[in-house]
Amino acid sequence: MIYEVVELHNVAETVPTNGGMRLQRVPENVRLELNEAAQIRVLQPDNCEIRFVCDDEPCYITLSSEGETNVTVFFGTFDGRERYTIGNAPTTIRLLPPNRLKELDLEFSKNQPFAPNVCRLICGGRCRDPLVLHAIEGKGIRPPRPDELPSIKYLAYGTSITHGHDCEGPHLNYVAQTAWHLGADLVNLGVAGACHCDPAFADYIAERKDWNIGTLALSVNMHGFPLDLFRERVSFMVQKVAKANKERTVACITLYPYFRDFDISDPNAIYGGPPAQYRQALRDAVNECSLPNLHLIEGPKLLTNIGGLTCDLIHPSDNGMIEMGRNLSSELKSLIN
Repeated sequence: MIYEVVELHNVAETVPTNGGMRLQRVPENVRLELNEAAQIRVLQPDNCEIRFVCDDEPCYITLSSEGETNVTVFFGTFDGRERYTIGNAPTTIRLLPPNRLKELDLEFSKNQPFAPNVCRLICGGRCRDPLVLHAIEGKGIRPPRPDELPSIKYLAYGTSITHGHDCEGPHLNYVAQTAWHLGADLVNLGVAGACHCDPAFADYIAERKDWNIGTLALSVNMHGFPLDLFRERVSFMVQKVAKANKERTVACITLYPYFRDFDISDPNAIYGGPPAQYRQALRDAVNECSLPNLHLIEGPKLLTNIGGLTCDLIHPSDNGMIEMGRNLSSELKSLIN
């Protein structure tokens, strides 16, 4: 969306609060139809971006957080090497493209998905509380043009693994890594602990017009659901999203490897069945839908090395995320080429 003189990417709505505008990944009317945990998660701004071009003059972006929020600066695909942790007090960030990038001949960057003059403040990482935009100041600021942005639009729905938990930065979660390998623009709709295939979320993803590749990672957050309810919910989401536009590629991903695959259980959890049954239920949902644009990808084929997990044996580390992004992008390339 365009807000004043910048683009707010992966932001569906801004809501007035605390003297500014809170960035939300889904509209408020959709948020209120989601499960209680998802209502909180979609306020977390993972892979939300404030994007703009300011070629000659510095610009100033003032932000605050409803807790703490990590912000990483990129110029196009180039890491700006600036990291900020935004707190409750409004913080102003000064931004200007580095001189060396200004000197870079376009011949060398013409095949990059982002133009190097696009300044990108990317939210997410270890700290991900709701972010509030207070002010945009400077001369000559404008939103990026379409030709300065990727033409491929990739939407991802899933759990905390999609959301980007335990990553050192928003560019390191597996969906961001997938987007990097595809040369795509990422819409991250991960909802940590709350990926329950809500009908309202299925409707919202299906109705969006701004993506042409989508992945649905369904869903370790539902391993406590009775299998019949799991089947019902994933079948609804899969059919709703895939049938909405048969020109779009949709890939469903089975459960990634986690501690239950290694004969470890959480004594405080109630399970509806073993992981294999949930994986099979998603396979069945995809097969029953039988659409040419709908595909299945096995989660264990994306994360192949147990050492790529953190010590909770469910969330991937940066190393695991990087492997997953490389493998998932390879799978998706084979589907779209």
